[in-house]
Amino acid sequence: MKQLILCVLAALFLATPALAEKKDTCVSCHRDLDGEMAAPVQGMQGDVHAQYGLSCADCHGGDPTQEDMEASMDPRRGYRGAPTVEQIPEFCGTCHADAATIRKFKPGLRVDQLELYWTSVHGQQHQKGDWKVAQCVSCHGVHGILPGSDPRSPVYPTNVPRTCARCHSDAGLMAGYRIPTDQFDKYRTSVHGRPLLEKGVRGAPACNDCHGNHGAAPPGVSSVSNVCGQCHPVNSELLKQSPHQKPFEEMGVAACESCHGNHGIQRPTDDMLGAEEGSACTSCHERGSRGHQAAEAMRGAVDGLKAKRDAAEALILRAEQAGMEVSQAKFDLNEVGNALTKARASVHAFSLVKLEETVKEGEGLADGTRRKGEQAIAELQFRRKGLGVSLVIILGVAVALFFKIREMDRRRGLR
Repeated sequence: MKQLILCVLAALFLATPALAEKKDTCVSCHRDLDGEMAAPVQGMQGDVHAQYGLSCADCHGGDPTQEDMEASMDPRRGYRGAPTVEQIPEFCGTCHADAATIRKFKPGLRVDQLELYWTSVHGQQHQKGDWKVAQCVSCHGVHGILPGSDPRSPVYPTNVPRTCARCHSDAGLMAGYRIPTDQFDKYRTSVHGRPLLEKGVRGAPACNDCHGNHGAAPPGVSSVSNVCGQCHPVNSELLKQSPHQKPFEEMGVAACESCHGNHGIQRPTDDMLGAEEGSACTSCHERGSRGHQAAEAMRGAVDGLKAKRDAAEALILRAEQAGMEVSQAKFDLNEVGNALTKARASVHAFSLVKLEETVKEGEGLADGTRRKGEQAIAELQFRRKGLGVSLVIILGVAVALFFKIREMDRRRGLR
């Protein structure tokens, strides 16, 4: 009896692979073909759908258990073949817009992508019969689709800008839409693009962070500040409370973009503020106007705080290089730097009174830090003087001892 049980178990064990292997004539047939006909099978080997056990018939229909090609690709067996460009959104949406289907595989995956797509610029153009616009496979690929968490995926955060640029940097493709094609070239040199593309900082914003993903669209003029405010909430709130907010709205001007630009945003400098030629302020405020004068005063306030910070830093560095203990002073210096950053941010309120309040607070910290630096330098001078006096005394004692020893030797008749 025991032997019989072991034989049955062994037979089941050996038969398991054969039983588990699902018959799929789509794969077995296309695997033996060449070129484009074999590409789907090759691509599906690493496809995210295949990882969940899905295969050709799950998307294209038909009966993969039939050896006869006509039978396996019979429309009466659900075969629908490869979708046309027109059909792709709804084709993918068959599963991705069906919560019941998605729940079987990945319950947390959103099922509103198709709905969002129809609200996008791409989707709206697609519904008008424009088949050149981006749809699902334009960004995700066809066979060999990878999850967005895979660094090889075209929708992985660091790859998104180049994926969008495949269309948006194509002058021929964009010609009919009156859309510029230099967005990627500007973005890659920007304060956002360089960390993402050169250093792989995934927290840096890419195209989809500002324009959206499946519902991609350019932000409206009135919403640009809200878009920027996702990452820069302090500046955004200050701007909304500033005297500039209403004029921007009345003129239909995008607030943040007016001074900083959009795709080619560079790290802001103090040169953007003030009455000098080339500053952002002079692009709107004429020389002699109240706005021009306020900009000049605001720049002077920031420069004054920066000068005090630099003076305190120079003293502390000098003391540190001389070997003095200045750890607390260095900590205070960091607080001065934070105050300077706060002052620069408060510029977005466009209020000289509020800026001066922030600057005054920073100057108080800078003065305190400078005094600590001066105390360290004074202590250094005191130590040097004390060391000098000590050396003179030691030298004097040494000389006295020398002559005393000579006198004693002479008395003993040694000389």
